[in-house]
Amino acid sequence: MHVGKKIIQYSTMAIVGGYFLFLVLIKAKVFFAPLVTAGILALLLLPLSQYMEHKINRVLASLLNTCFLLVLTLGMVTLFSFQIKNFMNDWPQIKKTIEPTLNKTIDIVNTHTPLEKEDFKIGQRNGLFSFLNTPKNKPITIIDTVIGYLGSFLLTFIYTFFLLNYRSRFKKCLLLFFSREKRKKVGEIISSAAKIAPQYLLGRLILIGFLSLLYSLGLGISGVDNFILISIIAAIFSLIPYIGNIVGVVMAIVLGYLGTGDTTILVGIVVTFSIAQFIESYVLEPYVVGDKVDVHPFIVILAVVVGNLIWGVIGMIIAIPIIAIIALILLHIPVLKPLGILFSNKNFK
Repeated sequence: MHVGKKIIQYSTMAIVGGYFLFLVLIKAKVFFAPLVTAGILALLLLPLSQYMEHKINRVLASLLNTCFLLVLTLGMVTLFSFQIKNFMNDWPQIKKTIEPTLNKTIDIVNTHTPLEKEDFKIGQRNGLFSFLNTPKNKPITIIDTVIGYLGSFLLTFIYTFFLLNYRSRFKKCLLLFFSREKRKKVGEIISSAAKIAPQYLLGRLILIGFLSLLYSLGLGISGVDNFILISIIAAIFSLIPYIGNIVGVVMAIVLGYLGTGDTTILVGIVVTFSIAQFIESYVLEPYVVGDKVDVHPFIVILAVVVGNLIWGVIGMIIAIPIIAIIALILLHIPVLKPLGILFSNKNFK
């Protein structure tokens, strides 16, 4: 009975503590999201920074690496913006072409399902492309949103610099919480955890580059308009396990095929993504990404869902390296090792 009471007490404390933790993370997204993202980016830049520190001092190495990442990100955003601009310019023609296909689809669904046409009108007003028809009567809200995102964007890189430059201080602070006998073991765990994020994210970034080229080649040959934009977005969605690839295919069909209604383009899209997914699963994934994240697939899906609930898209992207680091730490804490075994993808006897 005594053991049962302890289990109930600890379970209740864990549930209540988890609830308030998620609540704090959601409410304080503006503070925590840039900071945690910066931590992941700092781990990504850590190997390059350590290599550069053999030739120059740490402050300069951290600054150069942060600036390099900032310029690379701005370049990608610029390319993406140009593609978005082209898509916006083509939107009136795409909308004109897509309407007959959508109307036919709505008629078919309306005939064979309980849905009424009014339901589709509501869906169109709140749908995927509703932002394209937004009236220009809320400039202040748009400006506030842009400033907020820009502030978080710049804060992320400022945090990245400081985390890289003062990482020894942070590590020493953490080690001082443990006794001298345990510091060596804790230091080894920290070093192992620090290698997970860069290995995983670097592999994923290389994979995104390969997929962007494959998608662009296939969609371009198929005659898809704005194929560069569609290819980049679809490749970026691959950062989100399982869900991302499905979203990428659906988006390519919506933007590529429905805009023209040409069956040849639809076949080209399906063939392109089928070949790309085969190459990704059996060639790129094993050799480029490999087994960088020792987390069970079911836990990965849960982490992605929770990440989306807490911080949206950015939460879904950084959830994988974070849950992998948590799994590694749990395996080295005797009391929490059962949870580590549950999270891990390894077979334990």
